[in-house]
Amino acid sequence: MQTSVASSATSTNPTHHVELTTDPISLAALVDFVRSDEAGAIATFSGTTRNSFIVSGVRKSVTELSYEAYAPMAIAQFHTILNEAQTTHFPTVIKLAVAHRTGVVPVGQESVIIAASSPGRKDAQNATAWILDELKRRVPIWKKEHYGDGSVATWKENGECSWLAGGPH
Repeated sequence: MQTSVASSATSTNPTHHVELTTDPISLAALVDFVRSDEAGAIATFSGTTRNSFIVSGVRKSVTELSYEAYAPMAIAQFHTILNEAQTTHFPTVIKLAVAHRTGVVPVGQESVIIAASSPGRKDAQNATAWILDELKRRVPIWKKEHYGDGSVATWKENGECSWLAGGPH
């Protein structure tokens, strides 16, 4: 089932939940989705907006980040990545979930949360790391940093994006 409204897009099947939202992400909801009586482990990753970035060798105070995404492609790529994780790289993983914010994300709030369940901890932990790397490489999400001095960075693709010239492929 897929739904799309101005503030969010979600898609869920029996083993995957993916979400783009302007609302704060619920870690508990993602953990509840991946929970299974077959799972001895649930691993999560939460990426939060931090209060500073190094820009041209200078530490700049950050007040917030802004994210934009091409939702239909992002949702499709999330599912492709989760399918690959489960079928190719981490076959013991039982359920996977990923949620990413769009719009403004203040310092201290999560921009992305990934959850995975498996019988043992290693596949769940490794799956969350692999999914994050692939998300950064393949999903069309752009970010803008807003600095304490009032300046704003230009929209950036993730430096790990596979579609950037010279980026990893």
